[in-house]
This record gives sequence, C-alpha cells and structure tokens, in this order.
Amino acid sequence: MASTRGQKDQADAEHDDRGGRDDGPPLKLHGAKRDNVLEIEATRAITEAEHQLGFLAALKQYPSATFWSLFFCLAVVMAGYDAQIITSFYALPAFQQKYGNLVRTSVGSFDFEVSAPWQTALGMGNPIGQVLGALASGYPLERFGRRWTLAACCIWSIGFVFVQFFATSIGMLCAGEILGGLAYGFYVVIAPTYSSEICPLALRGFLTTSVNLAFVIGQFVAQGVAAGLESRLDSWAYKAPFALQWLWPVILLALLPFAPESPYWLVRQGRKADARQAIVKLSSSTNPPDIDQVLLGIEQTDLLEQELEVTSSYWDCFKGVHLVRTEISVMVYLIQVIGGNPLIGYANYFFEQAGLNPSDAFNMGVGNTALGFVGTVTAWPLINYFGFGRRTIYNAGMLFMTLLLFIIGFLSIPTDNRAAVWAMATLMDIWTFAYQMTVGPICFVIISEISATRLRTKTIAIATAVQAAATIVTTVAMPYMLNADEANWGGKAGFLFGGISFICLVWCHFRLPESRGRTFEELDILFQRKVPARQFKNCDLLGEGETGTDAAKELA
Repeated sequence: MASTRGQKDQADAEHDDRGGRDDGPPLKLHGAKRDNVLEIEATRAITEAEHQLGFLAALKQYPSATFWSLFFCLAVVMAGYDAQIITSFYALPAFQQKYGNLVRTSVGSFDFEVSAPWQTALGMGNPIGQVLGALASGYPLERFGRRWTLAACCIWSIGFVFVQFFATSIGMLCAGEILGGLAYGFYVVIAPTYSSEICPLALRGFLTTSVNLAFVIGQFVAQGVAAGLESRLDSWAYKAPFALQWLWPVILLALLPFAPESPYWLVRQGRKADARQAIVKLSSSTNPPDIDQVLLGIEQTDLLEQELEVTSSYWDCFKGVHLVRTEISVMVYLIQVIGGNPLIGYANYFFEQAGLNPSDAFNMGVGNTALGFVGTVTAWPLINYFGFGRRTIYNAGMLFMTLLLFIIGFLSIPTDNRAAVWAMATLMDIWTFAYQMTVGPICFVIISEISATRLRTKTIAIATAVQAAATIVTTVAMPYMLNADEANWGGKAGFLFGGISFICLVWCHFRLPESRGRTFEELDILFQRKVPARQFKNCDLLGEGETGTDAAKELA
C-alpha cells in the first residue's frame, strides 16, 4: 500500500503534468483495498489527527467554520417559524374575519371561523412544499453548490412572502404557503449538508445539532410573535408575522457572498485550488490546521468513493450498502414524526381541557417551545463534554419517550379527571424536553454523517421528503383522533404513538450504528465491509495490522 505522502507526490506530479491547472478531475488513486478488504492505511496520519483534535482546539482552529455553519442555520429558522405561525392564526379574530366564514356557534350566536378544510390546506402548505423542495434540491446543489443554491432560495422566499402578505383570498394565501414551502425543503437539506462538510470531526456533532436548534428558535419566535399580537383586531395581527419572514433571507443574502463554499463540493468539481482557499477561509489565520493535510483528507475520501463506484444519482441511494445508509437516514428522521411528536403538538388542547383559558394555554405553549430550546442546548455537553455517542443518546431518548407516551395513555383512562389532564400536559412538556435533548438534535448529526459524501445531499433530501410526507399524514389524522366529535381519543393516542415508538426503539437497537469519532472515510469503509451496526463502536480501523485485516475479512 502506498503511503499518504507518496500518494500526495503522485497527485502533485499529475498536477504538474497538466501545466499546473486545478480545474481538471482529481487523479484517481488505487490501492484503497487489499484482497478486496478496504483499509485505512492511505490516510492513517490524517485520520489520527482528526481523532486527536479536541473540541476546544477545533473551535480555535475553525472559528470561521463555526460561524458560517450557524449562519446557514438561519435558513432553517424560517422553516420552523412558518410551520408554527400559520396554525396560530386560526384563533386570531382579525385573521378569521379576513379569511373565515360567518358560522353559528354552539351557543346560537354568529362568529367568523376558518373552515376545517382550509385549515388543513394551510397547515399542509409547509410540509408539501418541503417534500417537493427537498426532492428538487439534489440537482442544483450538485450543479451550483451550496452558496448559490441558498441565495436563489432566499430570493424565492422573499417573492412568496409578498404573496402571503398581500393575499386577497384564502386560496391565494394557500398557494403562497405551498410555493413558499418549496424553499423550506431546500433549507433543511442545505444546512446540515453544509455544516457537516465544512467542520472537523470534533465540531460535527455540535454544529449539526444546531440545525435542530434553528427549528426550535423559529417555533419559539413564532409563538412569541403570535402571543404578542393576539389582542390586535386589525390586519397587522397576521400581516406583521408574515412581514417578519423578510428579515431572515435579507440577512442571508447580505452575507452569503462572503461565505466559503463547501470544500468537498469543490473537490468533486475538480477545483482543488478553490477548495484549498475555502479551507483557509474556514480556519483560523493565527492558529490554522495543516491546510494541505485537510485538503488531502477530503481528496482521499472522494477518491475512496470513486473506488467504490459511488456516483451521485438518487438511484444510487438505493443500491448496495447505500440502501442501508439511506434506510438509517430516513428512519431517524421519520421517527421525529411517527414517534409521538404530533401528540405533543396538542399540548395546548390539554391545557385548555385542564381549565386554562385560551390565552393562558397559549402562553403555556410558549413555555413548551422554550423547554425545547433548553433541551437542544443541553444536548451539546452530552455530545462534546460527556462524550456520549450518537447511538447511545438517540436510543436512551427513545426508551424514555416511549415510556412517557404509555404513561400518558394510561392517565387518559379516567374520565373527567382534572388532575390527570394536568399530569398529561406536564408529561408532554417533559417529553418535549427529552425529545429536543436526544432524538430531535441527534437526528441531524446522524443524517449528516451516515450518507456517503457524494450522496449526502440526495440522501438528506430523501429523508426530508419522507419526514415531510409523514407530517402531511399526521396533520390530517390528528384532528380526527382527538376531536370530541370524531374519535375523541384524547390522551389515549399515547397508546398508539407509544406502540409505534416501541417498534422504532427495536429498530434503533439493531440497525442504528455508532458514528461518533468516525471520519467520513472510516464510515465509508465500515459500511462497505458490512460491519453490523452494533459493532461500529468497537471496530478499530487504525489499530489494524495484518491481524486486523484478517478480522475485517471475516466481517465482510
């Protein structure tokens, strides 16, 4: 096996033969396998350096990467904000008078109300847009890169916020929601992809969990804005929240020209000089990493995936070992919906049942999103300070959340019990905290790590589309489950989601691998060897000599 330095000299020689040009495809280096067993020898020094780099040292070496990763997450704030704000409008008198119909209430008086079909249609605008936008994101992200695609989406969002702000009918508003939602599908693919590709291994967990924090911030801001405008009776009660959506894309567009492009994407485009310059911009000027070594590691990961014949089509996500990687990404994202989150979204409903007036119940909802914020921030020390693995945190969260759902179900069995309703609402808040500390943020870490770098945008797009499609289903189903004039399950829905959550927990035990502390190249090798998920943590690639290679053959 040629050494890392030898391979670099060979690549530099090829570069010189091309007259110093960096715009051609990278040299395809062979030797990633021995006796059909993938090895880590080619990048041993690079991989060891990644493993030895601590969290604080990584922050000092990559301050710009940290900033730009968090900056790209601003786009996700828009997605969380829009999904939360539109549903809060249904109880606003000004919105009801503008877009509702005059109906007779249960006490015989007349009042304005947005019809149930239109409520459903408006609520589906965001997830339908995400399904379409996520699936459409693959080509532009690979063709134009992360920066320019995000810039185009910001312009798109600005345009369709105009449609929402100036809508003269509920149909026009619904069209604005769906078309505006297309950009949200892009945002939730771009942010985790970009974060995972610009940061070192030590920062990957911290920065990719920030995607979930951005969702929570968007929801929290939406709840606060709606609560603050609840008493207004003019059109600004709903127009002001729409107008606030212009803030985020304007900030993004102002700074995007200064953001470095993903070095992984640049390497795949054959733009080695630009990739090197991007790494320089992402790292500290006073305490930089070994730029050439970082670039070589990116090139070697790309070359390994070329050796494994990884291309970048949607179909490749379902071929060979990549089917397993796609399955994992889809499931950890899908669990966010089918594992109980829709029930928790109705916490305000249970607060009202417990005797709170709608205004106080709404304020309790703001508290619920605040708990989500605290939970996500709590995930950071779990990942970085205490060093818990992704699999450990995710599975522990699933176990705790499953138990809570069953307890909520049992508490609903007594009828007309005010204390039991309060207990259910309180447990929903605890569930929210646990979810945002474990499954919520860790999901984004996993989907950013598990997929091959050449397939990352498309794998995340597929997972996003499936998750959004499941959201559409639950948006339709939940009112029929909980409404008094329908199934009237109430807290008994905890049994349904608890059962689904238990099945998901079993899947996690057998199928979810541990990706903590693994470079992208190491993950490529482990998946190609078909190492069982529960053995990922203990498979020592760097410690392998000839004996390690023989052991790997047995695993393959």
